Amino acid sequence: MTLLQAPSPLFTEDAVIFGILMVILALVFYTSSSRHPFWTRFYKVVPSLLLCYFVPGLLNTFGLISGENSGLYHMASRYLLPAALVLFTLSVDFRGILKLGPKALVMFVTGSVGVVIGGPLALLVVSYFFPGILGGTGPDEAWRGLATVAGSWIGGGANQVAMLEVFGASPTLFSQMIAVDVIVANLWLAVLLYGAANSDRFDRILKADNTSIEELKLKVEKYRKENLRIPSLADTMMILGLGFGVTGLGHFLASYIAPWIGSNYPELKQYSLDSAFFWLVVIATTGGLALSFTKARTLEGAGASRLGSVLLYVLVATIGMQMDLLAIFNYPAFFIVGIIWILFHAGLLILMAYLIRAPLFLLAVGSQANVGGAASAPIVASAFHPALAPVGVLLAVLGYALGTYGGYVCALLLQWVSQL
Repeated sequence: MTLLQAPSPLFTEDAVIFGILMVILALVFYTSSSRHPFWTRFYKVVPSLLLCYFVPGLLNTFGLISGENSGLYHMASRYLLPAALVLFTLSVDFRGILKLGPKALVMFVTGSVGVVIGGPLALLVVSYFFPGILGGTGPDEAWRGLATVAGSWIGGGANQVAMLEVFGASPTLFSQMIAVDVIVANLWLAVLLYGAANSDRFDRILKADNTSIEELKLKVEKYRKENLRIPSLADTMMILGLGFGVTGLGHFLASYIAPWIGSNYPELKQYSLDSAFFWLVVIATTGGLALSFTKARTLEGAGASRLGSVLLYVLVATIGMQMDLLAIFNYPAFFIVGIIWILFHAGLLILMAYLIRAPLFLLAVGSQANVGGAASAPIVASAFHPALAPVGVLLAVLGYALGTYGGYVCALLLQWVSQL
């Protein structure tokens, strides 16, 4: 029996566990924003997002709580996840993204393509050396777990959970994938932060044209001044009303669409189109995108994506509390898949940057808008210049919008490779 299945955790009531998770999140963000020299040095080495996963994971691994027996994850995935997707996609400004220049979009899309194609290729390569990686049945099939990594690496944690619910990886397999996701992604983040500190040298190697960066700084400063405002209570209630209102609509429509497809088009079951949760996520994402063309998108200036981040980090903590930190050592092949996967993603970005003379800034932000999402893309952007942090947010929001679709396509390719 694994530690994840420990029958008698110290804390069993969800109200108590939820309080513990919120205190953990509060302490992580309090210390990460501290200017104390110790915390400044600490968070240069350990990203705050890593702690949001791993501290709850430690509590689960050592039997203090049980993610398997708690209902918090179900609540967060069904209510908070779709609302977060709405609030993130609500702020998509397609015109603003286009104004960032074609190179920014090219690098972002290249990063997405690198994830979609890189996962199946990595699985195919590793399967030649570790044939057992294609084993497993039902929820324990490797491709189902890798589909959650694909969702995470095209947009972030919200899309990761979406892929988990759509394709149904087992808790044990998912715990291994979280470890692969977080560790490999953060190793790549460390590489990008190092590159940011030496961007001039890399730009010379890439023969990049840096003039667009200065223009980006001016555009971003103007965007911030035009949109930021102190939110009123009415603003906050409108934001939450839209988020959870679309979520409610998604639940209502999905409860009809999924059974109808299952009854009338059973052949579509292999594509998970009879999954109510799949339609919930699609409706929430599409609803947010539709609202981005209305005046509702101005609510971003009042903190729509910030409130979405709150919901997302609660979700991240409930994901972490399902993690068995010791499980990954039983399947080192998954780590190899993750490393080859991220190397393909990185190699494709470097090749494209060289071909179009894109600066390292666009390579790094285009990558993290996919792999890290809104949690780390601003961090990477601000490492180049503080005024550029919103560029990371802007592209990361696009990642949230595309992550559901890109992750789904990647999952189908992973499934195809596993059946060869």
